[in-house]
Amino acid sequence: MNRILDGVTPTSSTSDLASSLSFPSNFLWGTATASFQVEGAAEADGRSPSIWDTFCRTPGAVAHGHTGDVGSDQYHRYAEDVGLMKELGIGAYRFSLAWPRILPDGIGKVNPKGFEYYHRLLDALHAAGIRPAVTLYHWDLPQVLEDRGGWTNRDIVGWFGEYAEAVYKELGDKVDFWMTLNEPFCTAILGYLTGHHAPGITDRAKAYAAVHHLHLAHGAAVDAYRATGQGGEIGIVLNLSTPRPATRRPEDVEAADRAADMPTRMFLDPIMGRGYPERHLAAYPAAPVPMRDGDVEKISRKIDFIGVNYYTEHVVAFDPDSPEKFRSVPQCEPVTDMGWPIVPKGFHRHLRWIAENTNGLPLYVTENGCAMPDELDDTGTRCHDPRRIDYLRSHLGACARAIADGVPLKGYFVWSFIDNFEWAFGYTRRFGIVYCDYLDARRVPKDSFYFFRDVVSGAEA
Repeated sequence: MNRILDGVTPTSSTSDLASSLSFPSNFLWGTATASFQVEGAAEADGRSPSIWDTFCRTPGAVAHGHTGDVGSDQYHRYAEDVGLMKELGIGAYRFSLAWPRILPDGIGKVNPKGFEYYHRLLDALHAAGIRPAVTLYHWDLPQVLEDRGGWTNRDIVGWFGEYAEAVYKELGDKVDFWMTLNEPFCTAILGYLTGHHAPGITDRAKAYAAVHHLHLAHGAAVDAYRATGQGGEIGIVLNLSTPRPATRRPEDVEAADRAADMPTRMFLDPIMGRGYPERHLAAYPAAPVPMRDGDVEKISRKIDFIGVNYYTEHVVAFDPDSPEKFRSVPQCEPVTDMGWPIVPKGFHRHLRWIAENTNGLPLYVTENGCAMPDELDDTGTRCHDPRRIDYLRSHLGACARAIADGVPLKGYFVWSFIDNFEWAFGYTRRFGIVYCDYLDARRVPKDSFYFFRDVVSGAEA
């Protein structure tokens, strides 16, 4: 039964959670971005279109018809960004590789120009004493592969394995911290079930085929890395969800447990060798997972850590008319510019739940942050964002409390380093601790940048 309320007293408050920002001396501090959101240079140096380039040009798909053609222009301004990261004092930068920049045809011939950019970025990071934390896939699938079925085609397991092998061979001596996939939930569910993300398909059977093939691709990438003998760390990044029950009534507690089946157990359990949640699949018999003999073993290869992306916690109640017997209900917390409730206590609950269900695997918070309606001051040289600072302070407090409770949390990456293309919201939402002026790509560190610098330095302990 649901255990997400364990250890939380009714009197705990945001101030309690934020009372200590003391972390272990070897705690890894970082920031994070994704290739399509920040790189720009969409047609530079042999890069081919991704599914997001196509989706951006689908009428009504992205706010105001915005595209990732320029992003935050990190492709051209990476040296400036690395300089800011050095000023920030972080130990790691999490970024993703653009598959269509490296293999424009999805498979086959490697594009040397694509690798040249990543070599320049990696060299700059090493020179600044910053550890690269590299994600193989953060949603920008080459369009040529989507034309062949994308994640609904089991052949993509081999395509992804080939891509991973090329990356490890070329960059492996400069990277020792790898993540196979970012948020496969979003790739499969938002991309193939709800259609809110690229490629914009609405078909549950295709979505669940994509779920399974993403898992298999993850396993293939882990196998390919182990075969290199390079000896670094490799894991996966998940945006799991553990909603809380609206009341303590047994039916609401069970509803909250069921609400974790699709966004959490469908993505965590196979990786941990437990298979898919049968209770969830039974609610949708027309959309079976295309399982074959041996798939569970291929998916559940040994990994070194799990990346946790957390932004909010939702509330659910029992609903006898729903296929899964639950529904989301209103809650009291203030919200971010995304409309997401701000629930630092939920973050603490979430980290504890994950720790209890991952057999002691090390955890890293690979994304945490908030969108706020930021504006430059009258001088154009400062951006005051007190609400983001409050959000970060309370959520970092939840991390410190989780560590004190025994959660094996080893690092934290704030999302995001810089304002960028926010998927279907285009450039209308700002998550960065660095302000990006989208007219000229000028960078302005926000107050939250300096707050996070103080956290990293220990001044906020």
